[in-house]
Amino acid sequence: MNSENVQNNAQNNGQNGVQRILLGDVEVIRVVEWQGPIAAARDFVPESGAEVWKDNAGWLAPDHWDPDSDRMKCAVQTWVLRSGGRTVVVDTGVGNDRERPGSPFHHWQNDFLGSLARAGVRPQDVDVVVNTHLHGDHVGWNTTGIEGEWQPTFPNAQYLLPAADDFHFGPDNAYGNGVREVDRLIYEDSVAPVHRAGQVVLWEGVHRIDDHLTLESAPGHTPGSSVLRLASGSDRAVFVGDLLHSPVQILAPSCNSCFCLDADQAVASRRRILERAADERELLVPAHFGGTGALEVRREGARFGLGPWAAYEAG
Repeated sequence: MNSENVQNNAQNNGQNGVQRILLGDVEVIRVVEWQGPIAAARDFVPESGAEVWKDNAGWLAPDHWDPDSDRMKCAVQTWVLRSGGRTVVVDTGVGNDRERPGSPFHHWQNDFLGSLARAGVRPQDVDVVVNTHLHGDHVGWNTTGIEGEWQPTFPNAQYLLPAADDFHFGPDNAYGNGVREVDRLIYEDSVAPVHRAGQVVLWEGVHRIDDHLTLESAPGHTPGSSVLRLASGSDRAVFVGDLLHSPVQILAPSCNSCFCLDADQAVASRRRILERAADERELLVPAHFGGTGALEVRREGARFGLGPWAAYEAG
């Protein structure tokens, strides 16, 4: 990914807050559902030492960390890709009216569909929905409550779900082995209705969407955790879902989030994705980074460093 291209192609529509960047022939649109402080930094990334946050406070604050409260900040967001004449939605956020006991998003209400409309995206025009994994903040707008029933929000879309996650979180594995009751609620209101509508395609390993977009398995955070690679012209990007929640994990890739189910696999997947992103100059696009939401990665000896951030404007 050429950093000058990031700078030159980033656009912002000041009237509706739509953030766009053109990567080769693919338009990328960022839609933020929520952004703010989420949890104590070392509760969310338990293995990260206080020093990595303090030593990098100059750039972690204010978008990724609040030094005064020591709380990590992040975003819940969706990426819309216009590729090859089709509209692809990557992760669908939290959703409205969900039973999420103990979560800040319990009975959440927001204008996500209005934000999509302001981006020029109508639900009926979406061709593909990608869930990088099946946690609740990635599948919520898969469905919408209509007359007391959960229905697919995107009625004409093919929903691409990692098969390993569908098994793990679905009824055959008793909704994540019953470890969290919320996993059953998430599956029943945001995944099962799309199955019943016949719109789900389960995939594993590698799945090619079109000439520019390819899904690849990257397990660890969840059994089916995945990344979406974009290659168009000389531009490269990788949408990494929850392989990273904070830029601190670029500096300390052995540090998992508190939600990673298989610690060793998550670290291995994170390192592999960061190595390729650095070597191929891919724009790294995590699901939850605040600020501009995307950046390049550099090798610094045996470590990784931060390259230029995508030049989105606030608003």
